[in-house]
Amino acid sequence: MLNPVYQEFVNDVDQVSTAMQNAQLEVSSGLQMRNVSDMPDQVSELLQARANLSSSQQISTNLVNVTSEVNAGEQAVSSAVTLFDQVQTIAAEGATGTQTASSRAALAQNLQSILQQMVGLANTSIDGRYIFSGDSDQTQPYTYDASQPDPVSSYNGSASTRVVQGADGTTFPVALTAQQIFDSSDPTTNVFSSINALITSLNNNDQAGIQTEQNGLSTVASYLNQQLAFYGTTQDTLQSATTFAQNQQTQLQTQISNLQDANETSAIMQMTQDETQEQAALSSEAEMPRQTLFSFLG
Repeated sequence: MLNPVYQEFVNDVDQVSTAMQNAQLEVSSGLQMRNVSDMPDQVSELLQARANLSSSQQISTNLVNVTSEVNAGEQAVSSAVTLFDQVQTIAAEGATGTQTASSRAALAQNLQSILQQMVGLANTSIDGRYIFSGDSDQTQPYTYDASQPDPVSSYNGSASTRVVQGADGTTFPVALTAQQIFDSSDPTTNVFSSINALITSLNNNDQAGIQTEQNGLSTVASYLNQQLAFYGTTQDTLQSATTFAQNQQTQLQTQISNLQDANETSAIMQMTQDETQEQAALSSEAEMPRQTLFSFLG
């Protein structure tokens, strides 16, 4: 059994050596919490912060994906608004008394081309998904058949119930359906039917009918602009949600770093101090008097 003085010396050296090893591990790993046992009182907080960070990062990924879709939707509806401006111009031209049956028929052909382009916009797809088909995004919303009196088919999609969640927990809708945008149940705001009715009046050389259809186009145009405004507002909301998520992730990463990362400067200083203490202890031990059997015999 060791002399109590020597036992105390050994214990002290072991403590210094352990502290020095811990400091060395902090410097080499960059972490002050490497195991649950290192800082048990902070483990729960660290795990929760990591879970929150993972959730926020997933939300950011979702927001990026949805932003691409919303931008495509905004671009499509914006193009539709521009096309409808052309419809109004053609209607005004066709309503003038100087037009002939043949010239109005030519205007009707131009409108047929515009109507087909409108259907193309309604069928906009991104990555194999029809973004205006509601929840049935694998189904093309409309087909176009110029041989039919009403060339635009009925809506083949479904309602849109999709919402996206922001990092603050709020949710908001991100899409309208082609039926809402182009094929309103209200005939005074229906883009497809207003264009088709104008085509019919032009082909019939019906000046009164053309004038009637022209008078209703401003209401349709206003409605179409409202649908465009939805996408503009959604773009702003997505940008705010993305910024919020990015700021949240920065805060969480800082929190995690404070909980688990080592203070390298402090760890190096501690390691140097421990090495000095260990060397001093060993030097002192070497100078300690040692008793042998001869000491007692003398």
